Amino acid sequence: MPRKAKVAKDLKYYPKWKVRKKNRCPICGRPRGFIRYFNMCRLCFRERALRGELPGVRKSSW
Repeated sequence: MPRKAKVAKDLKYYPKWKVRKKNRCPICGRPRGFIRYFNMCRLCFRERALRGELPGVRKSSW
């Protein structure tokens, strides 16, 4: 878990250019492995997908 101060800093920080914005998972605060389409990190995405909380997402098998 990131420090609360680091998460708060990234949330209130308004970058000079849009490309400087850092995406963070709103659930756990993780800055890496962010999936924009679902607006969460890969770990939170996987947890919710396996529990069936994300509509249209299912585990692949072939």
